[in-house]
Amino acid sequence: MSGSDLILERMMTLHPKVIDLTLDRVHRLLAALGNPERRLPPVIHIAGTNGKGSTQAMIRAGLEAGGDKVHAYTSPHLARFHERIRLAGELISEPALTALLDECVAANGPDEITFFEITTCAAFLAFARTPADAAIIEVGLGGRLDATNIIETPTICGIAALGIDHKEFLLSPEDGVPADPMARIAFEKAGIAKANAPLVTHDYSKAMEAAIADQARKAGAHWLPRKQSWDAAIYAGQLHYRDEAGKLSLPLPDMAGAHQADNAALAVAMLRHQTAIEVPEPALKAAMKWAHWPARLQKLSPGPLTALAPNAPEIWLDGGHNLQCAERLTEFFRSRTPIDGKLAIICGMLANKDAEGFTGELASQADKFIALPVPGHAHHLPDDLAAMARTAGMEDVQAAPNIDSAMRLLANRTKGPILICGSLYLAGEVLEANGQLPD
Repeated sequence: MSGSDLILERMMTLHPKVIDLTLDRVHRLLAALGNPERRLPPVIHIAGTNGKGSTQAMIRAGLEAGGDKVHAYTSPHLARFHERIRLAGELISEPALTALLDECVAANGPDEITFFEITTCAAFLAFARTPADAAIIEVGLGGRLDATNIIETPTICGIAALGIDHKEFLLSPEDGVPADPMARIAFEKAGIAKANAPLVTHDYSKAMEAAIADQARKAGAHWLPRKQSWDAAIYAGQLHYRDEAGKLSLPLPDMAGAHQADNAALAVAMLRHQTAIEVPEPALKAAMKWAHWPARLQKLSPGPLTALAPNAPEIWLDGGHNLQCAERLTEFFRSRTPIDGKLAIICGMLANKDAEGFTGELASQADKFIALPVPGHAHHLPDDLAAMARTAGMEDVQAAPNIDSAMRLLANRTKGPILICGSLYLAGEVLEANGQLPD
């Protein structure tokens, strides 16, 4: 176990809860560290249920294509914690991470603080000490009370696709919040709005947009919704974008799935509506081809894990774990089924996820389903997950103890892609087993 792993393990014990939404502890620790969050390069802050990671990857690709050095803070990681903190384009090194975490633990002392809160403070401290042209910060959970939401003067904020997730935290009873679940989700995400900063969003239902408009008004933010302030559409094999500044014709993103065009459009809109960093049109075009984001409809390369099913035509990995993600997976594979055949699904899901809805949505695209545990995390038991798959109409259903065993069950598969899905934790295990650590 590395030095950073030992410290991270100790950090998990600093609060009795994994998640406890409040900003008080973050403000306290940042003050003890000298308020590094006030010394960051221009900050781009992104919230959303689905797509915020892909959106930040496209924003980073656009900035880097223009020659800028970019920090990025994302979560969760897949295989190594280092993935969460990117300094001027490079993942943080092991020595730098170990020293940084040690410093934050010492500054925190005996006080309670959650793992995400203290690691967010560590990221901001690293960002403040390393020169860069921009910092892209991805919300961890929600927005309003997320540990990242202590940036007082972001350059621009954005909200990606919205859906129901983390119900136990984001839909908990509270006075003065919208009653409609989706409007409440929108309200929580729009809590990142800040005075004088543009807030760029997709278009949503009327109730959701009313919640966002209210949050933007209270914050003094300039709200820029899709279909009103900007828009984009696919035709003739390109992404056509327009706003008040003009029109662009861009290549479609290389990342798989039609939904990535929406993420790309939001990324372009955010870069076009901020004024701190100039991003030339050629850089936006390059971003569509440069951007990648692991475990989001990622086609696995040949490796030790894929070799266990040597004749499978394709093996895909996706860490999506809610109904909206399942719908996008269904859309992607439905268009391919007549040619490629139906899916063999390998799935593991955390206990707080809607496994019944997820498996039910994917059932029509699969001819085989293998249920897995997610070691180290509270998860749906494989036998229970398999039962849900049968209820959804799948006939060839099995449970397996681990990903290697699941792949061996598909050793003789020659037709139809394999999809490994349901959990980012499972996705990280898969990438590590296949020798494809994110870089």
